[in-house]
Amino acid sequence: NVRPLNKTKGCLIANFATVPLRRTIQDNSDKEFLFLKKKSPMSLSRAVSQLHLPGISQKYNENRYYPLGEASASLIGVTGAENRGLSGIEQSFNTVLRKDFGVKKIRKNARGGVISVIQYDAPETAPAIRLSIDSVLQYIVYSRLREGVEQHHAQSGAAVLVSVNTGEILAMASYPSFNPNRFSGATSAEMRNVAINDSFEPGSTVKPFVILEGLRRHIISSSTLLDTRPFRVDGHLIRDVGYWPALTPTGILQKSSDTGVSHIALAMPSDALVKTYSSFGLGKPTGLGLPGESTGYFPFSRHRWADIERATFAFGYGLRVTPLQLARAYATLGACGVYHPLSVTRLSAPVYGEQVADPKLADAVIRMMESDVLPGGSGVRAAVPGYRLAIKTGTAEKLGAGGKYDGGHITYTAGVAPASRPEVALVVVINNPKAGQHFGGSVAAPVFGQIIGPVLTRLKIAPDALRAPVVHRQSG
Repeated sequence: NVRPLNKTKGCLIANFATVPLRRTIQDNSDKEFLFLKKKSPMSLSRAVSQLHLPGISQKYNENRYYPLGEASASLIGVTGAENRGLSGIEQSFNTVLRKDFGVKKIRKNARGGVISVIQYDAPETAPAIRLSIDSVLQYIVYSRLREGVEQHHAQSGAAVLVSVNTGEILAMASYPSFNPNRFSGATSAEMRNVAINDSFEPGSTVKPFVILEGLRRHIISSSTLLDTRPFRVDGHLIRDVGYWPALTPTGILQKSSDTGVSHIALAMPSDALVKTYSSFGLGKPTGLGLPGESTGYFPFSRHRWADIERATFAFGYGLRVTPLQLARAYATLGACGVYHPLSVTRLSAPVYGEQVADPKLADAVIRMMESDVLPGGSGVRAAVPGYRLAIKTGTAEKLGAGGKYDGGHITYTAGVAPASRPEVALVVVINNPKAGQHFGGSVAAPVFGQIIGPVLTRLKIAPDALRAPVVHRQSG
């Protein structure tokens, strides 16, 4: 029986329930209990509690709150009912993060009173997971990426920041994004983590690895002058954006010469670059365990290559990689050729990596990459006053749904900083910019510079491009 309620109680209950209370109870008379309202405000819940209404009790639930909001939404993910992870880190670490609520079995009498406790297992608190993500860096990376994507009316974008010496991921941002605290209306595009779910042809960002392999095989030296005039391979014309008759390896990276790396690749066995790219992690899963990670496409088992395929493979066509894979490759290059496993959790002890490249050659390539951010380089708009950067810009035509190039572009800037002693690797990818130019140097490079400057300041890394003091000599 529902006893009459006074006016005050009636108002509270009317607010608390989504339908009139009497009808709700009558329609659910066969149930032991029913929820009058879920996710009610604490103020209303306290008011009802103070009325001591017979038969009405409350259940408090813990819900996640994400202070970084959209800045980390695609990486951290969200939870659903009972805080079950639905995406991102929440999903991959769901079994660890879920709290054991314990068990309590009791014996009741006919009136519902407790006679005794049969079993009691105390609840266990879920262990805390300490991520490698720096919240300040995450916000910096996300906000600058968002500005870049919106400025160029691009389809999407991603940016990944990795510690060169440990493999820890310091920031991973994707745009568009959503508010994880209210995600019911989020679209699949907004919830997508572009850094791991999407793969693209990497374009010119692979050229440093071509130079590295050319040096290792003694096909070139740092002073070799290569013919970079337009030429044909299998009837296809290979040419550069500008015209330079001859360039050194440093010049090839600075001007992003397709002809230069094509000549180097054609002087190697057909599987040489496959092995080189693979040794730096391209085409390989990262092992982070994040849901929906793409491995891209990589020609591991290919045996027959046309010369034009070998040439274009040297400037980033014929393979697809994720932004995270590319960041791992650049972190390996910045670590003097030491390949570290990536980690999204804070490491308590050093993890020893695998030496996959000659440290002297890796260092030589880093020095060459510094030219890209200097005047005359394709990445000059990424420059940060006071710091030496080693970067490579890239632009790739975009494959459409039918497997043909549809006129869109992917723009990149990838690199390490500071160049004198790399501490971090950063990759910025802007997918299909529609406003302004579509080159990596004009779209992704400015975003790279806007991110890496504050990052180096945040990490308290001293400038390494300070001018030497001028010494005035006096005669006599």
